[in-house]
Amino acid sequence: MDIERCYLEPTETIDSDNPDVIEYARKAVGNEEDDVQKAVKLYYSVRDPIRYDPYSPFYKPVHYTGTFVLGRGRGYCVSKASLLCALGRAAGIPSRVGFATVKNHIATRELIEMLGSNRFVYHGFTEFFLEGKWVKATPAFNSELCAIHRVHPLEFNGREDSIFYQYTLDENRYMEYLEYLGSYADVPVNTLIEAWKNEYGKDRVEMWIEAFESGAMKTHSRFEDEEVYET
Repeated sequence: MDIERCYLEPTETIDSDNPDVIEYARKAVGNEEDDVQKAVKLYYSVRDPIRYDPYSPFYKPVHYTGTFVLGRGRGYCVSKASLLCALGRAAGIPSRVGFATVKNHIATRELIEMLGSNRFVYHGFTEFFLEGKWVKATPAFNSELCAIHRVHPLEFNGREDSIFYQYTLDENRYMEYLEYLGSYADVPVNTLIEAWKNEYGKDRVEMWIEAFESGAMKTHSRFEDEEVYET
């Protein structure tokens, strides 16, 4: 079946053939043989153990490989989705990465100042092919962060889409999906960067890249400690 071949093979960013990725998937799945339950186990092996960090490097294909994200123990939405995709393929589940533009009404002051916007272009999630259909899984926010931001942590059962809730626990606006941007077998790094330049400004994005290159970007901050801000 073509869909299985296309979404089971390793790519430049989805390094599902890497020994570290294979071993992480093996430990997460254990003796489970059912693909739905495998996907659920893999999801929870990424959601909380790999912390959400929006200040993660983003401009090279290597930044999205499973080995890179596992080595850091953190990542932003796309890098965590890419890791989960690699784990899915390593476990024999057809997997791909999907993207959307979302408006985040509950973020942090520092992050909104950095972006200059509460629109998150090319927000990433994972899609597994299970029981004859594609199912979305969003492993971005770890449960500790969700508790601080007063939102439900996203659960995943392998049969229903797991996407951000519209409202917080206090019934305030939270996440608004504006546009779906398609699904890919590989992370389209150049497309993502160009979209960010169009949304946030070429100079701003190039400044972020230069900050990473010079070591000035705060890559080891605790995003959980930043001030929650309603936009």
